[in-house]
Amino acid sequence: MTSPATAAPTAPAASSALGRLSGGARGGALMAVASMSCVQLGLGLSVPLLDQLGPLGTSWLRLAWAGILLLVLVRPRPSDFTRKDLLACTVLGAATAGLMVLFMCAVTRIPLGTASALEFLGPLGLSLYGAAGGRRIWALFAGVGVVLLTEPWHGGTDLVGVGFALAAALCWAVYIALTQKVGDQVTGLKGLALSMPVAAIVATFFAAPTELGHLTWPLVLTGLALAALHPVLPFSLEFLALRRLTTTAFGTLMSLEPAIALAVGLVILGQIPGPASAVGVGFVVVAGIGATRAGARTPAAADGAAGG
Repeated sequence: MTSPATAAPTAPAASSALGRLSGGARGGALMAVASMSCVQLGLGLSVPLLDQLGPLGTSWLRLAWAGILLLVLVRPRPSDFTRKDLLACTVLGAATAGLMVLFMCAVTRIPLGTASALEFLGPLGLSLYGAAGGRRIWALFAGVGVVLLTEPWHGGTDLVGVGFALAAALCWAVYIALTQKVGDQVTGLKGLALSMPVAAIVATFFAAPTELGHLTWPLVLTGLALAALHPVLPFSLEFLALRRLTTTAFGTLMSLEPAIALAVGLVILGQIPGPASAVGVGFVVVAGIGATRAGARTPAAADGAAGG
């Protein structure tokens, strides 16, 4: 006779487990959407800083403050990391710096819509690579939606700008994969608190030599406020979201960012989207819903993340 301790889970117990996984996926999706909203709000509020420091200087100042804030708030210790963890955090920091700096370089040479469409090839490629069977349809929906939203056919053909955007796409894919890996292995936000100072140091080599002379105390304080909004808050939310979602689902959900930007433009700036953009919103919303429903991590992965 099978003992109660070894009996197979009852239907209610299995249903409860599935419910917890589904709730985890929904929670992760909400965190991802909140992260994207913070990014868009941060970009909107960064316009005065961009006018005075330029895109490289603005990225560097935000990363520098973000690294300081996370070190002070999280206070990671060397004993919190293995040698492999330290290597992963270092590479993640370099990818984070590359993502922010290279994208800023791209938008100075090609239109934002074109740069956004090219950059999304990173998470889209990750979604297609990690998806199995019918789940790939959500990544394809997302890709079509982003193209319709950004309308890259209206953009320029600056090959250097295109190269910057494609390099940013590669950094974004690496960022997503390593964020989940580091988040699973290191407790809390300690991995982020280590990777962000690395990102600031890497960005310093690109921006600081030419931008330090333009800094004033008002700009420094403005950079502190903007760093809290982006990247500290959204990157923290993404760390937590990737403990609940697969990289495939998370990469697909990133397609919602242009739609969020479109909504912000409509509500705040009165910018009415064209027919292609409206259809694009529909595609990415459907993709986001599908990715969330199929995007919960397996129990073993979720338990490992919680324990890590």
